[in-house]
Amino acid sequence: MTVHIITIDGPSGSGKGTLAAKLAQHYGFHLLDSGALYRLLGLSLHQKNLLDALDIRLDECVEVATHLNIKFETKDEGTAIILDGEDVTQTIRTERVGEFASQVAAVPELRKALFDRQRAFILAPGLVADGRDMATSIFPEAEAKIYLTASAESRAERRVKQLQGMGLDVKMNDILANIQSRDQRDMQRAVAPLRPAEDAYQIDSSNLTIDQVFQLMTDYVDQRIKA
Repeated sequence: MTVHIITIDGPSGSGKGTLAAKLAQHYGFHLLDSGALYRLLGLSLHQKNLLDALDIRLDECVEVATHLNIKFETKDEGTAIILDGEDVTQTIRTERVGEFASQVAAVPELRKALFDRQRAFILAPGLVADGRDMATSIFPEAEAKIYLTASAESRAERRVKQLQGMGLDVKMNDILANIQSRDQRDMQRAVAPLRPAEDAYQIDSSNLTIDQVFQLMTDYVDQRIKA
C-alpha cells in the first residue's frame, strides 16, 4: 500500500499547525507536529540544566534526545502532550520554549537524533507533517509539498492574539522582534535551513483566512495525490 505524505513547511506563526491538523482530519491521515518534538527536547534540556551547556555537554544532550520520554494523548478537548509524565501541552507553546526549540534545531547532532523518530510517523494511509524542513530534509519523497508563509507583522498579530487567549500578558513589539530573530536564525543555520523545497507550492497567508488557505491546499493536494 502506498503511504501518502503531505508536508507543510514555513516560519513560526504562519498557521502551519492549524492547517496541518485540518488536512490530516480531512484526508484521514496521521499527523506529525515536528515543532512539538523540538520544543519538547528544548524544554527537557532546559529542565535538566543542559540547554546552556550544549557545546560542552553535547553527548548528554544527544542521549536525552534519543530517549525523550514523550506521549501524545488524544482527549475530547484535543491532543495532550506529556513529557516525563507531566502535561506540557500549554507550556511548550510559549515564546520561551519556542526559543529553546530554535536553539536545539541549530545543532546538527540533535537534529540527527530526532530524524528517525520523525520518519517513524510514516504510517498508512498517509501522513501530514508540519515543520521547517519536512520537505527538504525529512520527507523529500513527499507527493505534496507546501510552503506556507506570511509577513512577520501579520504573524506577530496572530501570535499576540493566541497568547492573550491563553491569559498571557504580551507586547506586540516583543513578539515581532522574537519572530524576526527566530526567522533569521532558522534561515541561516548551517544544517537544514528554513527554505521552500524547489517543487513546493508556496502560499502567502498574510491576507487570507484559514478557510481560504485550506481551500488552496486541498485543491493542490487533490491534484498531487491519487487515491
